[in-house]
Amino acid sequence: MDNVLSRPPATDDDASSDKPEERLLRRAGPGVPLNSASRWYVVQTHGRAELRASQHLRRQGFDTYLPRYIKQRRHARRIEKVAAPLFPRYVFVGIDMTTQRWRAIQSTVGVTRLVTNGDVPAAVPQGVVEGLQRREDANGFLRLDQRPRFVPGDKVRIAQGTFCDCLGLFEGLSGKERSAILLDLLGRKVRVVIDTEFIDAA
Repeated sequence: MDNVLSRPPATDDDASSDKPEERLLRRAGPGVPLNSASRWYVVQTHGRAELRASQHLRRQGFDTYLPRYIKQRRHARRIEKVAAPLFPRYVFVGIDMTTQRWRAIQSTVGVTRLVTNGDVPAAVPQGVVEGLQRREDANGFLRLDQRPRFVPGDKVRIAQGTFCDCLGLFEGLSGKERSAILLDLLGRKVRVVIDTEFIDAA
């Protein structure tokens, strides 16, 4: 279970957040499972099938929670914002082990398996899901801490703008979404500040 929850944010492209079924799922996850006897568990899904698995689980009466965040991706030299699962191929499911037929989850459309300890479903530690939900914004997406992708001294390449394809050294963050880069221009170091999403590893 620890391996599941320590995975980094998704890097695979996901569908945009304007589809009706996505809006439904984004707002549907309550703060606790369906009743006080329920606990949160984890199902593994097929690739890019998190939404589909969540829908089919809900149709069977299970509560689900799919934590997602908004990421930026570069497409055709444009920056787009898209919704992406925080834990690719994993969905939380609320189960009352005393009343619900949890084995039916194993054959649910979109689901690969229910994560277990041996033959017993592995419960998520108390407070994990609730902690994630407290970090959601008004639209139901997780607010992630801003962390630099590079450390000072890393070699980077500018991917867009006036200095496109220029190489330089990452100096540090300059504001929330901008980075300071040292470029070697005309034999001397020049400090420029550029949008962080325009920087790639050299």
